[in-house]
Amino acid sequence: MKKPKDYILIFVKGLLMGATEVVHGVSASTIGLILGVYQQLVQSLSSFNSEAFVLIRKKSFTSFWNHINGNFLVTILSGIIISLFTSTLLISSIIQKHFIPATSFLFGIIAISGFLLFRKVRKWKIQVGLNFILGVGLSFLLTVIPPVSSPNSLLSTIIGGFLSGFVFIIPGISSAFILLLIGKYQLIVISFNTLDLEVIGAFVFGALIGLWMASRFISKIYIDYHNTTVALLAGLMLGALNKLWPWRQVFEYTTNSKGEQIPAYDTSILPWHYMNITGKDPQIFQAILMIALGVFIVVLIEKIAAGLKTKL
Repeated sequence: MKKPKDYILIFVKGLLMGATEVVHGVSASTIGLILGVYQQLVQSLSSFNSEAFVLIRKKSFTSFWNHINGNFLVTILSGIIISLFTSTLLISSIIQKHFIPATSFLFGIIAISGFLLFRKVRKWKIQVGLNFILGVGLSFLLTVIPPVSSPNSLLSTIIGGFLSGFVFIIPGISSAFILLLIGKYQLIVISFNTLDLEVIGAFVFGALIGLWMASRFISKIYIDYHNTTVALLAGLMLGALNKLWPWRQVFEYTTNSKGEQIPAYDTSILPWHYMNITGKDPQIFQAILMIALGVFIVVLIEKIAAGLKTKL
């Protein structure tokens, strides 16, 4: 049975997951993997199955709550939701004012985390390598294709919500980035700002279905095909590093909830080309320092966890 301090730690992890979800290129599930709560979150979400509904029909609410791991779910989801609403302005401000150092720090964290995850493969087979390559290729492809426009119908909003919810639980792909990619980011942001309940309802409906389906799928393959699934997830994380490359040339902007211009379509460029294209200092030394700091922090957490023989 978990102690109060355990739930405080889970809540803090939820806060960190929610805070990173606002960065276009970092997914909350990636941070969940780093912090050691990913598998438990996936299994808890996937427990909304026929057995759970049977318990509800029988009015066995205590058994239902235990079945879905309710205490854990409420704690971590509360942290994620609270963080999404409270840290968006702070995170966006840091990214805008210190873009290269901030993204370099995240680049270091995700890079080392992907390699550490890949190290958890228990048995090497050709399928493991192929799944890793598939993950890298798929994730990288999503970072380079230009955004598309889509109609603002309720059906397309439900589809957008579904895709957003589905990728929320997949490391390496952020929901915000997917919304930008399919041309739904502005619509959803404006709808939440103006409390357009019809659009919000359609989006949330699709997102819940996507989240549930993804969690069921990941939970199943994680147990039955552990090595290939770990390789795939590691590939997705490493392939998404292209989106966190600190030096970028922006081709298209969109507006966020604060009325600020954020990149909707950009591409990675070399740091020595950055000055010529943007006229700004590439801050190469700061970038290297922050990448190293990100790597150091993750390795330190890994060492502490190993020393305590526990999952942080």
